[in-house]
Amino acid sequence: MATYNVVLLPGDGIGVEVAACARQLLDAVADAGVATLAVEEIPCGGKFYLEHGSRDWPEGSEDKCRAADVILLGAVGWPSPTGGPVTMSDGKMAGYSPVIGNRVKLDLYANVRKVKLLPGVRHRISGQFAQVWSPANVDMVFLRENTEGMYSGMSGTLAPGGVPSIATDTRLITRAASERIIRKAFELCQARERGAPGDGKKRVTAIVKNNVLDGCKLFAKIFDEIGSEYADIDRELAIVDAFTQWLVTQPERYDVCVTTNMFGDIVTDLASVLQGGMGMAVGCNLGDDHAMFEPIHGSAPPFAGQDRLNPMAMLLATGEALTWLGQRKRDDALVRAGAAVEQAVAAICERGAPLTEDLTDQSPAAMSAVAAAVCDEVRARL
Repeated sequence: MATYNVVLLPGDGIGVEVAACARQLLDAVADAGVATLAVEEIPCGGKFYLEHGSRDWPEGSEDKCRAADVILLGAVGWPSPTGGPVTMSDGKMAGYSPVIGNRVKLDLYANVRKVKLLPGVRHRISGQFAQVWSPANVDMVFLRENTEGMYSGMSGTLAPGGVPSIATDTRLITRAASERIIRKAFELCQARERGAPGDGKKRVTAIVKNNVLDGCKLFAKIFDEIGSEYADIDRELAIVDAFTQWLVTQPERYDVCVTTNMFGDIVTDLASVLQGGMGMAVGCNLGDDHAMFEPIHGSAPPFAGQDRLNPMAMLLATGEALTWLGQRKRDDALVRAGAAVEQAVAAICERGAPLTEDLTDQSPAAMSAVAAAVCDEVRARL
């Protein structure tokens, strides 16, 4: 069997718990004889900073992430003793290094988020469970530029007389970064077996605010230039504020969507509602040479240690990591293992148990029980 090095970054809050579920799943895959997975856990985040005072992860962590075959991230973010998130001496959130730092330094330029509704998953609207969207109508992928935009670090605060009075956040949009995320969107669209659920057409939608913002005008221009090279793929522009209503009223229209960093951060959280909430939503941070996979639900400090919340996003993220690594290393066994994870989650959702409280109005299961059930299903498929 091949041996692969996995860096696991548990982080804060429920990140620690879902990371333990991911490790349980990795052990199940390894025990099935798929591969040897050498996992190194690296503590990080707000609690680590509070305990150590100068760093949000140990010295040498960046090099270990760079050397890893793949990275898994739980979640970061922890409240400070005085309220609000823990911030470091440079003003950045404690947890910046494993999250934004890895994205930038490892050039993980594509944040890829699948939005797919699995059979049996229902939606809580106004506190009620309801089957609103058909699983057949929700199957899209978002690509969010992951290294610049509002997260470029070009910001500052003016505090004359010691009173903060003016703050700036400069959005950086470059041709180079826009070209590669847009091209990746068209290539991914070409590779998908089916098009938009509503009409079967392969379609890429660029989400912009090009009626106002110069950065979006540039992004839209580049989208048109690159899109013209793909005659077999429909392309369209959507103004971001209008897109938010179309997303939830006609999700069947969308196949692949591409956008800038901040817009992508916002609309993909909204899109997670279409697949059952953030407990089912995965973020894949992809570069040409490195990748990091995570759930998008955050660290949820009030729920830490309660064995209560949904681990499926982390388990699905682990499956995506196995698939990516298998494709990169041409290891078909790993690719099959990644597919087995999604199949296992889908089987449990369709069966209706065990599920955590965000997915059922029956007796909810504990996080650990759901993770164990997914691992058992994966073993059965391997």
